[in-house]
Amino acid sequence: MPRLAGSLIRSTDHRLFLLKTFDHLTVVGLREWVALPDLGVAGLRAKIDTGASTSSLHATDIEPFERDGEKWVRFTAHLGTVVQLRHRRCEAPLVARKTIKSSNGHAQVRYVISTTLALGDRIWRVEFTLACRKSMRYRLLLGSKALIDGQLVVNPGIKYVQDKPAFPVSTTSATGVA
Repeated sequence: MPRLAGSLIRSTDHRLFLLKTFDHLTVVGLREWVALPDLGVAGLRAKIDTGASTSSLHATDIEPFERDGEKWVRFTAHLGTVVQLRHRRCEAPLVARKTIKSSNGHAQVRYVISTTLALGDRIWRVEFTLACRKSMRYRLLLGSKALIDGQLVVNPGIKYVQDKPAFPVSTTSATGVA
């Protein structure tokens, strides 16, 4: 039988909720602060989307290239909001190219990278498709595969449950190029 732990938290509309955790699962809200340490990115707001299988990062100027016989991709990651723009030139090993069907039914071939994600006190590897999310409010979408791998459960009635992650040291050779 799973052990339950609980503490009271206040939702965005000021209602109180009992926050429960099942043994090893961490509760997150619909929006959370994340970092991508291998890319040198911190303070990024993410939308948690259980309806999306894959995670996505807003990227432009995407250029595949080879490094030491391996396939890599270079891109500009757009990290700020529409009002406060920030961007960072990044490089990462290319995992694959995937055809992704958007919520409006449009299919698009996207590059896929794998990098570490920090959310609260958890750090784990997540695969991200690189896509233009210019018209979207959130520059990073965290999909269900990442939620499962990170052992997270979502409480849709709350936002920003976890603390902003401390900026951890990079764990791989992917780079955020200043």
